[in-house]
Parts: sequence; C-alpha cells; structure tokens
Amino acid sequence: MAAAGETQIYAKVSNKLKGRSTPSLLDPLLAMGFPAHTALKALAATGRKTVEEASDWLNCHCNDPSLDDPIPQEYALFLCPTGPLLEKLQEFWRESKRQCAKNRAHEVFPHVTLCDFFTCEDQKVECLYEALKRAGDRILGSFPATVPLVLHSSISYLGFFIDDSPADVIREFAMLFATEASVLADCTVKPCTKQLHLTLAHKFYPHHQRTLEQLAKAVHPGHSCQWTAALYSRDMRFVHYQTLRALFQYKPQNVDELMLSPGDYIFVDPTQQEEASEGWVIGISQRTGCQGFLPENYTERVSESDTWVKHRTYTFSLAMDLNSRRDGEAGGRRNGEFRPPPMSRSISSLQDLQATIVRRSVLVVRHGERVDQVFGKSWLQQCSTPDGKYYRPDLNFPCSLPRRSSGIKDFENDPPLSSCGIFQSRITGNALLDSGVSITSVFTSPALRCVQTAKHILEELKLEKRIKIRVEPGIFEWTKWETGKTTPTLMNLEELKEANFNVNTDYRSPLWACASVKKIKRKGSGSW
Repeated sequence: MAAAGETQIYAKVSNKLKGRSTPSLLDPLLAMGFPAHTALKALAATGRKTVEEASDWLNCHCNDPSLDDPIPQEYALFLCPTGPLLEKLQEFWRESKRQCAKNRAHEVFPHVTLCDFFTCEDQKVECLYEALKRAGDRILGSFPATVPLVLHSSISYLGFFIDDSPADVIREFAMLFATEASVLADCTVKPCTKQLHLTLAHKFYPHHQRTLEQLAKAVHPGHSCQWTAALYSRDMRFVHYQTLRALFQYKPQNVDELMLSPGDYIFVDPTQQEEASEGWVIGISQRTGCQGFLPENYTERVSESDTWVKHRTYTFSLAMDLNSRRDGEAGGRRNGEFRPPPMSRSISSLQDLQATIVRRSVLVVRHGERVDQVFGKSWLQQCSTPDGKYYRPDLNFPCSLPRRSSGIKDFENDPPLSSCGIFQSRITGNALLDSGVSITSVFTSPALRCVQTAKHILEELKLEKRIKIRVEPGIFEWTKWETGKTTPTLMNLEELKEANFNVNTDYRSPLWACASVKKIKRKGSGSW
C-alpha cells in the first residue's frame, strides 16, 4: 500500500521524464520494485547514466542504514580544460607532486570554479542538466575562442588568472546557469564573481616556490584547448572526512568489520577513532554505505574529489563538425555531453555589449596597527635619543623610520605602522592573493601608515613594481584622531620615493586643483 502511494507521489516526475527526448530511467527501476525515493537517490548518486548502474548501486546499498534518509547530493560547476593544455597540466601535477610533495592543488583536477557547491533535490537533478544546456547555448556565441591565462605566483599560491573580457563572459555563463538552476530546479546557486583562476599549486612549502615556478613554465597558456563546463556531485556528509582507497581484498573476520574490494573508497572521520585498535580505522564504504572496522594498511590515502561523480558536460566550440551530428538533434546530448548547436557568424548587439562590459569594484582597506595606538601619545619620546635619533626599545616598534627633511619630530602626528601592523598588512595581501582578486590601481591617504600598508599589500601580491601607489589627500581622515591639533606634516612624494615607496609622481589629485582655486579666491575677495 505504501509503495503504491509513493509511486503516485512520484508519478509527475516520471511523466515529466517521459516527455524528454531520452527515455525515462526511473520507470525500469520502479518496475524492478525499488521505491521511487531510493530509485531517484540511486540515479543522482550515479550521475543518471544508465539503469544498470543505478540498480547495481541499490543492490549494493541494500544494508545501508542511511538509504531512506532524505539527504541530497551537493553539486558544483567547473570549467575544465581538455586536449594538449590538459596534458601539460597533468604533467605539471605529476612532477610537482614528485619533486615538491603533495599540496592542496593536488586534491582536485585542473579546473576553474564557476560556482560554490549547492544542493539539489534528487527528483530535480535532470532540471540541472537542462539549466546547463540553456546557459551554454545562450553564451556560446560570445565565448572566447581562446582563454588568456596569466601566471601569478606568491609564497603560498601559484596559478593562472583569467582577466579582461574573457573572464566577464565566463562569469556571465556562471550567472546564467545559476539563474536557470533557480528557475528550473529550485536551487540556490552562488556563481563565482571574483577573480577567475586555475590553481597550479596552493599551500606549499615556501622553499618549493622557485621549483614550482620553473615547472609551470612548461605549461604554455598558448597550448590549444577546448573548454568544457562539467557538473559534478559529491556526498555532502563526507566533505571533511579522510578518504581511503582499498588496495587489496579483505574478507571480514568479525561482524563489525567491512568487506573491502580493490578500488573501494572508504570515508574515515578522524575524530571518531577512539574505539579502533592500532592499525585499524572505523570507516564508511562508499560502495555499500555500511560502517565497520578495516585494516588501514590495506588502503592508501586519496583525495575526496576522487569520489565525485561527473553528471553532464557542455563543450564550448565554435568550430563544429556537422558530420558528427547527423544522427543527433541540434543541441542534443550524447554520452552525458551537451553539444552546442551551430551558431551563425552574426552575434546580437546585446551579446557584444555583455562581452565588453568590465565589472569593477572598489576594495577599501583599513591601515594596519599604528605605533601610537599601542604605546600611547608619548611613543616618540620612548624611541628617540636626546640628539633626535631613532632606536628600537620594543620588538613591536618598527626596525627603522624613513628619513624626513624636517627630522624625527614630524612622526609624532604622522606615526608609522608597528611591527604587528606590518604583519597585518602582509597577511592581508597574502589573503587577497589567495582569493584571486585582481588589482589594477591603488589609491592611498598620504598618512605614512596608509602608504606603508599599501606597499606591503602590493609586495605580497607581487605587484609592487607593476603598480605605482597614487597618493590621494582626499581620503585622509586625520581629524578623527587629531581633533583640536594642528594639521600633521606629511611626507611629500620625493621623500616617499627616497624611502623606496613606489609612488606615482605624475598623479595629481583633483583636490589640489581646488586648493589652488581656493588660494586665489582668498587673495581676491576673502569670502572663502
């Protein structure tokens, strides 16, 4: 009775699938006697490829205690390279792991992330495939023939950045997919709107940086490549678990042990191993969903992404081979891959406009810790000799002070960063580098602490020589800290340049022009 009622509940899903160009995968599973909700769960877990794969999954999971739990898969969309570029990237993966040990980049295949992981109900997964196809078809005409890759390197990151209008087109595709997924599958998808990047190495030992950079030179961005958008899923329960792969077969000797077959993936929670004896771990089999003890030396450590399931792909190609599509409908699917329909040479003016729009944003950064906030208003007296020379009485004082034409006394109202402030600035720059943000211009207050903060951030971004700091007096909020006092004497551009600050001496603030007009007005009428 319950099975009959459940079949009625999912009748709409079955009928909807019947109306598609591909035959329903759900009907044969229902005919085998599997409940609809577990049949849909199996299809989602296997990528909705064949009835055989789904039925095998259900038979293996017959003793899975979580089989009836309404836990959906998590999905994500990636832009993946293929062809010669992928081969070079895979060669870099192997050599970097051999020469410099494993780093975070080895945990996932070469890719550009297009959206964060999101959940989708099992009965709506096929709607995600339609969302991918629609988004791909809409952006195909403006997708760049070549995707420019620019190598960026820092002490903890190495990878290619995608800049300019090609990046905007790719972001547009991600946003279109997010919109279509929301409408068709009722999913909340967060598309990537930050700097697009293809990571080569991440969180590696600093002394390996030069070796990795040398290896990266073999990956020439000019290698031919056909880019493919790939939709993957993973089991959200095991994201923070360790992943093991069985190397040998193991037959349980006790009822609380797991059976292992070569190639089985096992998820292990490192925080739940109190009951395991030395050399043994407690894990959950991906193949069966069952939990038990297993000998750890029968397994090897692998990446969690090895267990991800590829669902569908969309290949971007403006040079279509029409002969390969004779037996398929334009825009149809073959082996889980959406082939885009042929596009005319004419692209709508709207698409041209969207491809040329450059999205810009302003990143506002507060300066690091200043010495007077730590050591008080008399900080200068604590670090200066009677003859006006600077010395370092505490490790949180800076190592040295830049030279000023009027001497050390002007630092009193224009204090520098403390040692902690310098450290804060550097880790901010490092975090910006890891986030993939692209910096094109830098404006800073003329206060020394702000110029120092900008300098250290640019150094961590490896941009200190490429980008000159523009000193803008209009963003100096000195009155908040110096109410009732005289205007601080700030370092001029020549002094900053002499102190090795890469400032733009050609930049002139609009406020300077206003100040000149103001002087003339004062002299003429006195009404200012």
